[in-house]
Formats: sequence, structure tokens, C-alpha cells
Amino acid sequence: MGTQGWYMRSSFGDSRIHRCLLALALTASILFVAASEPRNDWPSFRGSHASGVSDGQGLPLEWDAESGRSVRWKVGIPGLAHSSPIVWDGRVYVTTAVSGQPGATFRPGLYGDGDASSDRSLQEWRVYALDAQSGEVIWKTTAHKGEPRTKRHIKATYANATPATDGRYLVAMFGGEGLFTFDMQGKLLWKKDLGRLDMGAYNLRSYEWGPASSPIIYRDLVIVQCDTQDESFLLAANIQTGDTVWRTVRDELPSWGTPTIFPGPRRDELISNASNFIRGYDPLTGNELWRLGGSSKITAPTPIFTKDLIVVASGRRPERPLFAIRPGASGEITLANGQSSNRWVAWSKAGRGSYMPTPLIYGEHLYVLANHGVLDCYVLQTGEDVYRQRIPHQGAGFSASPVAADGRLYLSGEDGDVFVIRVGGEFEILATNSIGEPLMATPAIAGGMMFIRGQHHLFGIGE
Repeated sequence: MGTQGWYMRSSFGDSRIHRCLLALALTASILFVAASEPRNDWPSFRGSHASGVSDGQGLPLEWDAESGRSVRWKVGIPGLAHSSPIVWDGRVYVTTAVSGQPGATFRPGLYGDGDASSDRSLQEWRVYALDAQSGEVIWKTTAHKGEPRTKRHIKATYANATPATDGRYLVAMFGGEGLFTFDMQGKLLWKKDLGRLDMGAYNLRSYEWGPASSPIIYRDLVIVQCDTQDESFLLAANIQTGDTVWRTVRDELPSWGTPTIFPGPRRDELISNASNFIRGYDPLTGNELWRLGGSSKITAPTPIFTKDLIVVASGRRPERPLFAIRPGASGEITLANGQSSNRWVAWSKAGRGSYMPTPLIYGEHLYVLANHGVLDCYVLQTGEDVYRQRIPHQGAGFSASPVAADGRLYLSGEDGDVFVIRVGGEFEILATNSIGEPLMATPAIAGGMMFIRGQHHLFGIGE
């Protein structure tokens, strides 16, 4: 949440100076809470503010899915989904789409095919709540049943978007099937039709790849990014009723990244990653604040930030940009030809952005993982190269985003291996742990456990 309108009466009285100091201190604590305090929740894609970091967890360095060592539980989840698990108050929530086609699957791996899946059968979109300690299914509910309104990529599923919660409401996005909001006991409160969301190759409209952008919650708003072949828009709905609060139409190509809220000391900014422009918006009104051109024609990574930099990447050639943006901008901030920085762009790099995985900030370093398994490490403030190393995967590549805890990075490969990397300026692989099935979803970390979603099962990893 932001700090606008916050005030505190202190023992120093009503001095404006003291109140400003207190407000600044609170703002700093909000900005760094995801990276510095132990968390028992992971409320949306990549956790709080999409940081991907949750320290103080005491996770095991090694585990063995076959023998069960350090695997507290393993639960089968029917259907197909690339959505990540989220965690709140001792419960894990996942979504899935159960196909009416026997043996429905997806095709992992590094390949350039843009074909859509032939599975257009009746689907059942479900939400599951499980006990975080035991894996017991507490409740499950069907959000929607019917034929999908659009196709999906052969590497995708009909449940790509990660749900989100604030502890009061649970929000699930199922693309063209709609936006669904439940109470924490699984009762459907409202659903919203967002129209037929045709997202695919920008230059070949016959390719339908399906949506993947996840909803986020800001105050009493549910915000979704829907960039399609036709009309692209951002939308904010009242989380209690589903009524549209604002809807901002934008000139964009299809995109798959989840938006992020930057909680600034003077204003909050809604950051969206897309092909024509990376943009900042007022999250309360949907009014555009600034825009930055120069991105790729296909964008998927989610924006991330620290107190003074917003990092946005995209990985389609030839641009493959990586931008470090200063918050508080206004208007057009696109770099001129030959520039790598300006007043609002602290630094940038061409040819270094990630295609699918969202980058991760830990301490003074920025980590960027490419689909083909090259991990780059930079000095966050300057963009200086620290190292570039190839992860020794089996060949299928990486779609899940890195997460981190207690000085370790966790990289989930599509082949089913989780690589544990030491954070810092020297590259070191600490362990390689096999799950035994393809890994496409980004793990969640909360309550001293890591929750890993494989193709068929959800795993609870912990000492």
C-alpha cells in the first residue's frame, strides 16, 4: 500500500518536521519489507510486490522428491496450469483447468513453434485451497465450465494467470472466461466478463497463444492488464462488487506481463510492461503518468523495484532491453538514439533482457535469467556486469521466474530440476534438486516452506 494520506501523532507533538521524518521512515520500511522481514504469506505472483524474495525461512538446501527427503507432502492437482501457488494464513491456493480431452498436455522446451493447441474441449476451471503444513485439500470450487473462448499455445495451459489475495478476497483470472472473486472459504462473490481476449503473435493473427497476465490487488481495487490483438486496456474493478472503477484503453500489442504497484513516498505508480511502451499510471484513476519506448515486440516479465529504481525487461530479439527507471517521471522518457540513460532512465542495456522469467533483485545485485539458461548478475545501481554463467540444465530451458530466500536463488527448470545458486558477486551452484516432472510455474515461499508446482503435483518442501 502507499503512504498518501497517512499521518501519525507522535510524542514530539504536531511538528511538521517530525511528522515528515516519521512518514519517510514508514515509507522505507514498506519498500523493503518484502526483502528484509520473514513473511508467512505470498499473496500474488512472485509474492509481495512481485519481489520474489522472502528471507528468514530456513529452507532445506537439498531435497529428494523420489525418496521424500525434505518433502513434507506431495498432492496431485488435476488438470493443466502454469499459474503459481500463493499463500495466506497457513493455506496454499492454486488454480487449474481440467480438460475434457483425455491426455491433454502441453509441450515444454526451447523451440520456435507458434502453433496453438488442438484442445478446444470442454474445460472446468477450478480453485483449490490446501493446508500449507499437510497438503490436505480444505476446499475446492469450480469457477466456470465450458468451451474456451480462445485457443492456447502448445506450451501454455488454460490457467496461466496466478491468483491474488489480500486475506479478505481471493481473485482468479481465467482470461476470456472472466475474472472471478471468492471469499476465503471458496464462495463465489462476483464474476466479471472481460470479453474475448485474443492474445497471440503480433504479426500473425491466426496464432492464438492465450493470456498469462495475473491480477493484482491495490487497496480496494483488482487491477488487470489485457493487451490483445484488438482493443488493449487496463481495468480496475471494485474488489467488493466487481464494478468497474476505471478502464484505460491503450494502443498496444499483445502482452503477458503482470503489472506492479510501486509505493512511492509522494505517489504510487502502476507500472505495466508492454511492447509499444512501458508505462506508469495513477492506480486510483488509470491516468497515464509517463511512458518509455524501446521495448520488444513480445513482453512477458513483470516490473520489479527497490526504493529508487524500477527494473523492466523483455527478451524478444532484436531489442531484448533491460531498463532501470527512476520513479516519479512524467511524460515521454524514451531514450534518444544512441543513449543508454537520461534523467529518468538510470541505465539500460540492449540484448540482455529475459524472455519469460522476471528478473530478481537481492541486496545490491540484479539477477536476470534467460530462457536458454544463462544467468546474468549486475550491480543494481549502475548496471555494471558482475558475471554471466550458463546453468547446466538438461535442455528444455526456463520459463519459471527466480525466487530467493536467505542468500540463495532458486531457479526452476522446465526439465524438473531446481538449481540453488549462492547470491552475491561470485557464481556458485550449491545444489541441484529434481522434482521429477516438468516445472513451468514460479514457486512460492512462505512459513518456512517452498511450494513448487509441477505438471501433475504440488509439492511442499521444508525441513
